[in-house]
Amino acid sequence: MTIRKIGVIGAGQMGNGIAHVMAVAGYDVVMSDISQDALDKAMAVIRGNMSRQVGRGKMAETDMEAAIGRIQTTLTLPDVAATDLVIEAATERESVKQAIFEDLQPHLLPHTILTSNTSSLSITRLASRTVRPERFMGFHFMNPVPVMQLVELIRGIATDEATYKACLGVVENLGKIAASAEDFPGFIVNRILMPMINEAVYTLYEGVGNVRSIDQSMKLGANHPMGPLELADFIGLDTCLAIMNVLHDGLADTKYRPCPLLTKYVEAGWLGRKTGRGFYDYRGETPVPTR
Repeated sequence: MTIRKIGVIGAGQMGNGIAHVMAVAGYDVVMSDISQDALDKAMAVIRGNMSRQVGRGKMAETDMEAAIGRIQTTLTLPDVAATDLVIEAATERESVKQAIFEDLQPHLLPHTILTSNTSSLSITRLASRTVRPERFMGFHFMNPVPVMQLVELIRGIATDEATYKACLGVVENLGKIAASAEDFPGFIVNRILMPMINEAVYTLYEGVGNVRSIDQSMKLGANHPMGPLELADFIGLDTCLAIMNVLHDGLADTKYRPCPLLTKYVEAGWLGRKTGRGFYDYRGETPVPTR
C-alpha cells in the first residue's frame, strides 16, 4: 500500500508535531480540529519550529515553505477521512476517540488505515468499534514529535500484516525508529515511565524529598536529562493520571495505584506547563517548585 496523504485529528501539541514531521517527509497532510483558533495556533507553532530547524542548518528555507504548503487545515472531520492514513491525536479519553472514529466511518476511502496516537488505551477495543479492525493500529509518537526518534507501533488482535508494514514504512520514511509493542496497558514506554513518575510523586507525598531534591537526584544520580516531576509537568499531570488509571484498571495490580497527591493536583487544575502551575509554578521568569 502506498501512503501519500495523511489525516491528523487534533491540532494540539502532539497533532501539530505529527503534521510537522509528516509534511517535512513529503506527505500531504490534512489537519483537523474543532476550533479555528487551535488550527491557527498549530500552524504558528509548526512555522516557528521549522524556522528553528532552518536556523540550525537542518532545513533549507525553501524546503520549509514547501512543507508548510503541504499542510491543509479543516474544521470538517470528513475532510480527514479522504486520506490514505488517519492518525487520531485527540485528548486521551476513550469516549472522545470512539466518537471520532464513528464520525469518520461513513466517509473513509476503502483502503484508509485508521490509527490512534493513544499512549495507553486498548488498540483492540478502539478497533472493535470500527468497521475495519484489520486496518487499525496504534501509532504512538513521543513528545516533542519533531525531536524524539521513537514511534511505538501497536497491533490490536485483528490488525493485519499489510497495515503494520504500511505504518512501519511511514515511520522509516520519517527517519524515526519503530518499536513494536503488544496491546497491553501502557505499551512499552508508559508501562515503564509512568510508574516511575508516580513513584516520584509518592516520594514527594510522603515527604522523603521536596520537588527540587527529587528532580536533582534523578538528573544527577541517574543521569536523566529531566527530573520526573519536571517531566510530569511537561507531559501534563492530567495525562499522567489518566495513564496511571489505565494501568491500574487494566492490570489490576495495586503497584499502579495513582498517588493521591497526583489526583489532588489534577483536581486543582494544576496540570503542569500548559496551565502555568504543576509541581512547578511557571508564571514567573523561572520555574519555582510548588512544594
